[in-house]
Amino acid sequence: MPALPPLDIELLWQLQRVGAPALAPDGRAVVVPVTRHSMEDNRGRTQLWWLPTDGTAARPLTRCGPGDSQPAWSPKGDRIAFLAKREQEDRKDDTRQLYLIDTAGGEARRASNFAPGIEVFRWLPDGRRIAFAAWVWPELKGSKAQAKHHKAFSERKETGYATSEAQYRHWDSNLPMGRVLHLHLLDLDSGRITDLFEGTDLELPRDEAMVDDFVVSPDGRCIAFAHDPAPRKVSDNRIALAEIDLRTRRVRTLLRDDAWTFAAPAYSPDGARIAFVAINVGRRHTLPARLALMPRDGRRWKVLGEDWDHIVDAPLRWAPDGESVLFTSQQRGRSHLWRHTLASGRIETVVEGGWVSGFGIAATPAGELIVTAADSALHPTQIHAHRAGASALRLETFNDRELARCRLGELREVTVEGARGDPVQMWLCLPPGFDPKKKHPALQCIHGGPYAAAGDSWSWRWNPHVLASRGHVVAMVNFHGSTGFGFDFMDSIVGHQGELELQDIEAGTDWLCRQPWIDRKRLHATGGSYGGFMVAWMNGHLPAGRYASMVCHAGVFDRIATFAADSWAHRPKDLQAQYWVDMPKVLAQSPMNFAAQMQTPTLVIHGALDYRVPDCNGLAYYNTLKARGVDARLLWFPDENHWILKPRNSRQWTTEFLDWLQAHEAPQPKAVKARSRSAARRSPAAAR
Repeated sequence: MPALPPLDIELLWQLQRVGAPALAPDGRAVVVPVTRHSMEDNRGRTQLWWLPTDGTAARPLTRCGPGDSQPAWSPKGDRIAFLAKREQEDRKDDTRQLYLIDTAGGEARRASNFAPGIEVFRWLPDGRRIAFAAWVWPELKGSKAQAKHHKAFSERKETGYATSEAQYRHWDSNLPMGRVLHLHLLDLDSGRITDLFEGTDLELPRDEAMVDDFVVSPDGRCIAFAHDPAPRKVSDNRIALAEIDLRTRRVRTLLRDDAWTFAAPAYSPDGARIAFVAINVGRRHTLPARLALMPRDGRRWKVLGEDWDHIVDAPLRWAPDGESVLFTSQQRGRSHLWRHTLASGRIETVVEGGWVSGFGIAATPAGELIVTAADSALHPTQIHAHRAGASALRLETFNDRELARCRLGELREVTVEGARGDPVQMWLCLPPGFDPKKKHPALQCIHGGPYAAAGDSWSWRWNPHVLASRGHVVAMVNFHGSTGFGFDFMDSIVGHQGELELQDIEAGTDWLCRQPWIDRKRLHATGGSYGGFMVAWMNGHLPAGRYASMVCHAGVFDRIATFAADSWAHRPKDLQAQYWVDMPKVLAQSPMNFAAQMQTPTLVIHGALDYRVPDCNGLAYYNTLKARGVDARLLWFPDENHWILKPRNSRQWTTEFLDWLQAHEAPQPKAVKARSRSAARRSPAAAR
């Protein structure tokens, strides 16, 4: 029987992508969005699936819409609300609206008619109202005025974006011109919409609408929300917490502190306390997010688990008994689900990753039920139900058939001695059919961030199995600056970016070169975002020939030009310098300053809609290499952002990526023995 082929880009795009789970109040079922892509249509379609938590057969809940998202159960569990753009009753949605579908089945019906559209939402406990966030013109009053202005704005012929704001773009789009994020209340029976922030200067954080930015109290009387109280909105401002009384519309400040930023408020089941995330940015901008607790009676708030050197990720979810708070947090290249028991202060792992990306919790007659969405390096997201004293129960098989058609390589974890003598984690993804008796090319795949990590997780864009499909050993180093290894490790790169990271990556490459199954002449370095910065940095700091080629995707090349990024307010903190104050320090951390030493052939990839690392970086890097006579190739997408998201563009990206590596490798023998010098001289690739 012939061996199965490796995972390739075609099969990767045939896999279904499972979103965050929405767990029923009584725990009987989970609803998840599932996206299926078509290479032929060059797009995806998302529908909602119903997964019973007893493990019986899953079924689709919605079928009609092209993009059903954000499912949420009504408090009684009789309806599911979700967002979609559909055509219904002879009217096609221009923006996302709220839809309702009975859990017993049937057709979904449109429940909102709000011209600016709905970004995120939450049910109120009465099941008759919905709180939602929407981008609106703050000077207008009432839904009719918003609809009239929205129509006129949509039909305008001008294309210019005019603003006086300091925060005006995010990732791949400008923030809606002249608009801010307001909280609204929708009455489901009448369809009436009330702008809760109308006539005030309040707005939700501008980075992007997040459902964790606001939460409804258990009695339905109040909404706690995060907001930026500063008159000048900038992405690194301190975020405060406030609470609005829905009857009187009176707003009271819960927390505001110039030394702290707050996020993700969550009421306890009895409504007496609010858990939230707190970061002491006044002390250091890289300090980890902590779990914090505030009584609603006005007593002083406190940080919990201050000695626990991990980053607490939103969302926060209370256990049904109100005795503990659950959250996800990274630890050494994995993301686990954790529980903080309030009385004892004990923090323990509830569900181990892989990478737990979403979860829900409910009280059932049989006890506490937890549902998780988690992936690993060996499979995309899977949904499991967890009950005390029982093994985890898988609730779906979305990708099993497709994955059975291919072979995945082995994942290994090694530790090398990196900068400052610190232990540094390196993941290895071996190619399918790996033979330790043969020589294999190696690929350093450098993660972005830098405050992120390469993990035991499934990637849709930089999938190590796809990158290893032509025989490469893929290495992923969690260099200094990576998350999940403690504050000191993450903070160590501030003010001298590139230095410690380079030592760590090179320590990983040295380790690879000592293995008898690695071909030292076929080493490559690749990376995206901060990993792209590192590739450009390495090109200017390493001797020619160390790597046969490099791939720089969306990488920072010019620190000064990158001040055009949406994150411009954050970057001087990472560099510990403003370029107009301390130009030498900024240039010392900018790859462009070392262009004269760059000699390694490089494929440069960038998207024109990338506002996190504007594409002037990639174009300048490519032009510089060409001007210096260095072998280089450019892949530029006019319709992509920081990531390559369209199926056919992703296929082109992967093909160009792997073809580039292969073009810079000399043909190799099948057995582990060196070729003769005469054979090497005859190789066109070796001559290149």
